[in-house]
Formats: sequence, structure tokens, C-alpha cells
Amino acid sequence: MRTTTAFILFLLLFPVMHIAAQDTVKKAKKAVPYKGKEVSAETGDIATGKKEEVDIAEAYEKLGTSAESKEYYSRAEGYYKKALNLYTTRKDKDAIARLTRSIAKVQEQQNKLNAAAKNYKTAGEVSSSNSLEEKLNANDYNRLKNSASPAEQDKYVRSNIKLLEKDNKKEEAAEAYEQKANISLKNNNNDDAINSFKKAITYTDKSDKVAEINSKLAKVFVADERYDEAIAATQDLLESARAHNDYTAQISNLQTLSDIYFKKSSENEGLAALKEAYYLAVNNGKIMQASKSLDGLLKYYRTQGNVSEITRLYDHFFGQLENLIKHDSSLVDAKKYQLTEQKIKQLEQEKVFKDELISRKNVFNYFLLGSMVLLLILSGFIFKSLSSIKVKNKEIALQSLRREMNPHFIFNSLNSVNQFISQNNELEANKFLTSYSNLMRNVMENSNRDFVLLNKEVEQLQKYLALEHMRFSEKFDYTITVDEHLDPDTTYVPNMVLQPHLENAIWHGLRYRDEKGLLLLNFTLERDLVKVSISDNGIGITKSRELKTDNQKMHESRGITNTKERIALLSQLYKKDILLLVTEKQLPETGVVVTITFPLIHQI
Repeated sequence: MRTTTAFILFLLLFPVMHIAAQDTVKKAKKAVPYKGKEVSAETGDIATGKKEEVDIAEAYEKLGTSAESKEYYSRAEGYYKKALNLYTTRKDKDAIARLTRSIAKVQEQQNKLNAAAKNYKTAGEVSSSNSLEEKLNANDYNRLKNSASPAEQDKYVRSNIKLLEKDNKKEEAAEAYEQKANISLKNNNNDDAINSFKKAITYTDKSDKVAEINSKLAKVFVADERYDEAIAATQDLLESARAHNDYTAQISNLQTLSDIYFKKSSENEGLAALKEAYYLAVNNGKIMQASKSLDGLLKYYRTQGNVSEITRLYDHFFGQLENLIKHDSSLVDAKKYQLTEQKIKQLEQEKVFKDELISRKNVFNYFLLGSMVLLLILSGFIFKSLSSIKVKNKEIALQSLRREMNPHFIFNSLNSVNQFISQNNELEANKFLTSYSNLMRNVMENSNRDFVLLNKEVEQLQKYLALEHMRFSEKFDYTITVDEHLDPDTTYVPNMVLQPHLENAIWHGLRYRDEKGLLLLNFTLERDLVKVSISDNGIGITKSRELKTDNQKMHESRGITNTKERIALLSQLYKKDILLLVTEKQLPETGVVVTITFPLIHQI
């Protein structure tokens, strides 16, 4: 279970790590030579001294084109705008028209349709009268303006295609056919979209563009349940990637191929493709793609109930994890920053909690001490005030117990974290601390309530049991059931009465079993009474006492007595009969059954 938890936390960290890593890769790009000059791929600045404005503008335009080809549209827009500003100072109309159209294209890719439409219009106005560029920009402006219907959009794209084909502008014609395909998809005309994508492929000579269009074509085939054609298109992409030794593309296409096979109900082929993607990713240091493939394999084997294969895959992945991280160097710095930031936040949260806990304890202790001194001074008034003071002290004790977790639980929780850290198991420690802080937050939120809604109590107990299960996953499983006749959103239950008994069941019963035990928590409705049952098959009360030290016996006695007093106090204050019954199971069964019964409460 610890391995499983570490893996889940590792996957949760992946998206943030990948984004930061991707940015690290981008920033690490070397200077790009351009016409004898060096241009920084990150800043877009000319590396050498003072240059002509046109040289600088051309360099920015080249960087924008490079960024656009890699789908960094926001960055490309920035470079194009820098180039446009320089061309504008020189009043180069052809360049202004060209750059304004380029800006409009990348804005359209970012779904900035209004801005793109304005720039298409501006580019058309700057272009020479009756030129090809003027007509193309006019059509694109009319296509993107708010009042254009899908039929009109299609008409303007067709007009552009006709113009580009006539002028033999193949690459731009390919882009126009892609636009036409996207419009057809919006109109649910998949056949026309397929034809448009195929036509676009015939007009482009760029291998990466062909791969991109083929990928879109495969998605349309899948949507139409034309799986064989989707498989054929993806296979073509896969073979091309293999020919170019492009492992990233190979893995991506194998994953896509697997999805198609599974949708086609060809599980064997889908599983084979997914396995190939996984091992290819592991062998070539592709962590993100390896984790994605592994996730798909685990989901499949879970549906098959193949526990042995799941375990084998976990062992294989973690066995290769160190090697994967070494080979994927872009993750190292990002991981350090991520883990450091998370540790700082958790330490800050821990410090705030500890300070607040100490403050609350001091306030309570000072108040209790003051009460005792006052009782000694007012000895003549002791008998009359004894009852009210006792009730008041119980209210304070009840409030304190609601707001503070059991010290035994806190100690063992922090001890577990210390154990994880001493074992260099940072991921497990981070996971545990996160869950622990969430539970603390919930407890503090309900600290001023004697009764809480059933759904809140179940949520809090679920988090607590999940936390204990993280430490003792090999010792027990647990189940929480709620009677369907109980409305969790309107039914109130006593606050923080059940948790101490769950803790007793785990710490004094289940964790001493040789085999994995079971903890059951049931909420049932019997007439107008809510019955809560906590049942375990641990070692039982008698044997547990034999194993305890004197200090442990004192701690348990105080805990049970405290719970009973709180139940009694709640019964008195709210005039509700709350009954607690603890029974030990008879041989051959072992374990304890705790039953708490109270009236059905819909309003406090």
C-alpha cells in the first residue's frame, strides 16, 4: 500500500513538474544563427552589437515562425509584434501586411477571434489593391466576424482555397483545407471533414504537418466508429516515427493506437500496443509518457482483476524510476523546486497548527488553575457551586476534545512522518502530511459544534480511516455503510464520539493481528433511533490488555472514560438518550463491537 500511495502521489506531482520542466527545456534553447547573427531563442534579442532595424525585424519574424511551428502561439505572437513594430517604423507595407496576417493566424489558434478578425481586416487594408493577400485577408475577416454563419464561414474558406490553388500556394492551401475540415466538424459533417483533411495532406510537404493532420483524421475516424481506417492512419504515423527514430511520436501513436483497439473491442491488440508504448517510454527515459501508459495498463488489469500483473508493473516502474529520472534531466530542477515549495508550505501549516494547539492548551490550563484557586478561596461556597462547576468543566473538556485530536493519534502521526523521512520516503511523507493537514482542518472547522450532519461526520471519519490505513494497510481494510433510509444532509450525529472507538479498534485490536483484519462502521435507522455499530475482528479486549504497558492502560482508561463522560454530558445538555455499549466477541470469533444509539435528530 505504501508503494501504491507513493505512485499515486508521484503521478499527482507529474502535471506541475511537467509544466515547469517544459518551460525549463524552452529556456535552455541555444542561440539560433540567422544571416550570420546570433538570436536568443528565449529573449529574441540579437546577440551581437548594433544592427540594422530590418535585420532585427527579420530575426524576430524568424523566431515567431519557429515558435508557431512548435505551437507556442503566445510566444510567436510576441515575436511577430516586435517585428511588426520595427517594420512599421520603416513603413514597409508588404512586411506590415505579412506580419499582421501572421499575428492574426496565431491569435486565431489561441481562440482570440475578435482580435484575429481585426488584424485580418487591417492586413487586407494595408495590402496592395486587388492583390491575392487583400482577398485572402478579406475572406478571413468575413469568416471570423460575429455575424458569420457556419455556411458563410465555409463559403469564405472555399473562396480562399480557390485563390490559393490558382496561385499554387500549397502550404497555405493545406491550412485552408484544415480550416474547412474544422468547420465541417462543427456542422457534424464528418465525411466532408475527412475529405478536407485528406486534401490538406496532398498539399503539404512537411512531415510534421502531415503527422498532425493524420492525427486529426484518425480522431474523426474514431468518432465515426471507422476503426480500421483510424488504425491505418495511426499505423502510417507510427511507421513514419520509427523511420525517423522519433521515440516521443512512436509512444504517442502507440497510445493512440491502443485507445482505438480498445474502442474496437480488440483488447489483445490494444494491450500489446499499450505495453509496447510503456516499455519504449521506460527504455528511453520518457517519464510522462511512461506514467500515462502505465496508468492505462493498471486500469485494464484492474478490470480483469489481475493483481499479480498490477504488482509486477508497480515493481518494474519503481525499479526503473531512478534511471528514468536520471535520463529525463528536465524533471530534476522542476522536481526540486516543487518538493521544496511543498515542504515549506507543509511546515508552515504544521507550525500554525502546533502554535494554535499549544495556545488552546495553555488557555484551558490557566482557566482550570484559576477555577481551582477560586474554589479553595471560596470554600464556603463549594457545595453549592460544585454541580455547576462540574458541568462547566465538562463543557470545557468537551470543547477541548472536539477541537484537539487525541494526543496518542497526533504522536503516532508525527512519528509516522518521521519514519517516512528517516527512510528518505519524501513522497510518502508528503502524502501523509497533506492528508493529515486536511483532517486537522476539518476537525478545527467543526470544533465549536456538539452535533454535526451525518455527511460531515462520515467524510471526516473516512479521511481519518484513510490516514490510519496509510500506516497499517497490511493490517486491516475498512468499510463505511449508511442506511439508505437515513438522509445524511439532514440527520445530526454527536461530534467526535466515534473516532476514539475507531482508533481503539485499530491501535489495540487490528494492528496485532497476524493476518489482515476488517473494520466495519455502519449507520442504520431502527424505527426512530439511529444505531451506529463499530465492529472489528482484532485480538479483543482481554488479549489487548495483556499486551499493554501500565502507561498504555492508563491512557486507554482515560480515553474511554472521557468518551463516556462526553456522551453523558451531551445526553444531559440536549435531553437526548445517547447509549454506549462495548462488547467483546465470543470465541471462536475475536474482536470488539461498539454500539452507540441515539434518537433521530433533524434539528439542533
